[in-house]
Amino acid sequence: MKKILGSFLIAIAGGVVALGAYSLIDRKNEKDTSSVQREQVPAYMASMPGTVSTMVLPDFTEAAANTVHAVVHIKTEYQRKSSVYDYFFDFHDFFGDRSPRGGSAPIVATGSGVIISPDGYIVTNNHVVTESNKVEVTLNDKRTYNAEIVGLDPSTDLALLKIDAKDLPYTVYGNSDHLKVGEWVLAVGNPFNLTSTVTAGIVSAKARNINILGSPDGSAIESFIQTDAAVNRGNSGGALVNTQGELVGVNAAIASGTGYYAGYSFAIPANIVRKVVADLKEFGTVQRGFMGVSIRELDSKLAAEQGISDIRGVYVAEVTENGSARDAGIRSGDIIMNIEGVAVNSTSELLEIVGQHRPGDKVNVAVKRNNKDLSFNVTLRNRDGDTKPVKREEVDVDSVLGATFEPVSEELKSQLGIENGLQVSKLGDGKLRNAGIRQGFIITQIDGKRITNRQDLANALASKKGGVLVEGIYPNRTRAYYGFGM
Repeated sequence: MKKILGSFLIAIAGGVVALGAYSLIDRKNEKDTSSVQREQVPAYMASMPGTVSTMVLPDFTEAAANTVHAVVHIKTEYQRKSSVYDYFFDFHDFFGDRSPRGGSAPIVATGSGVIISPDGYIVTNNHVVTESNKVEVTLNDKRTYNAEIVGLDPSTDLALLKIDAKDLPYTVYGNSDHLKVGEWVLAVGNPFNLTSTVTAGIVSAKARNINILGSPDGSAIESFIQTDAAVNRGNSGGALVNTQGELVGVNAAIASGTGYYAGYSFAIPANIVRKVVADLKEFGTVQRGFMGVSIRELDSKLAAEQGISDIRGVYVAEVTENGSARDAGIRSGDIIMNIEGVAVNSTSELLEIVGQHRPGDKVNVAVKRNNKDLSFNVTLRNRDGDTKPVKREEVDVDSVLGATFEPVSEELKSQLGIENGLQVSKLGDGKLRNAGIRQGFIITQIDGKRITNRQDLANALASKKGGVLVEGIYPNRTRAYYGFGM
């Protein structure tokens, strides 16, 4: 019995010892775990800053407030034309038929515009208002005005309008050359016929050429600002502004297979806009300066062909005889490195910089020739090869009609039995193509007036409103008549 009782007491004592040891170990583990947890999740006093900084996003409210009232809604009407005869008389009216017909109803289109001065000047896209019979502008406060088209420039897809109003809210120009990839921007416009709508994004790229303008004479300036700010139908002509609310671009196009926003949009740089607007206000047409060079992108293939080690700059493929570049000393094979101190690495960048100048302006052009750095002062010239300002009647012919022209040789005149004419040498998008005219057509008369040269063509179309009848002949002796509206 004593032996059993002793064994029992020993067992109890062992259990008490084990229980105590376990309790100590458990408290130690709890203390260690608590220590680890405190190291992983640090705590801070409410009044003391933590060591982890928060992301600070730009505040768009001020920029939006400064812009929405300066962006307008534009509604245009286009007269629907079915044939050349509709321009000169109405067959149904001739027989006293005044019933409404669906084909004669005007086509209505919409877009956006940006007020750039308090006295009512508005910039928008050329494609928003070109060929329109009526332009109506609605301000953000719902006031409506009829707008006058001051001037058009298809080569940059810009147009200048004027409404009879004063003390309007307007945007100020920013410097688009200082815009950086990754910088925040706002797109403001009237998508889907809504009032001014603001979307935000960043600059994705600069100096983009998307081959959308299609100028037949190669004068188009495509050096778009690419952004990922949402732009949809109706945004064309709206504002692209920086976070200070300064105008850095005019929205013009989107990259989309459906016509709706799909990730990227494109805007015309404000420095181009500023120059085009100034020209249209002063001259009624854009004063384009030309260097007199044919240029090519400098890539690895061209560099290998020409033995060029440094793939920077723009390659001069050819210089125009008696052109300003040749007279200044630039030669074929030179590589243009910068203009006015601004580096150029693409044809788009070069055209953008030159496009900010007028004929008669001198620009400093730095080139590399046989690994030597040279500098030339080039005096830009107009399309006719001089530095005089170009009048509206003398220059809009190519742009408005979407074609370039050349004189008809005496030999061809003799073969066709004609005494005068001006031949369509190149044909792009424009009134002539839309009317059905094909390349090679020789214009002999417009509205009964003899056409021999570009000046005759300009005079025939000057201040023209309404229908235009074009008569002429093709080199295969086929005579034809076409009509379009002005």
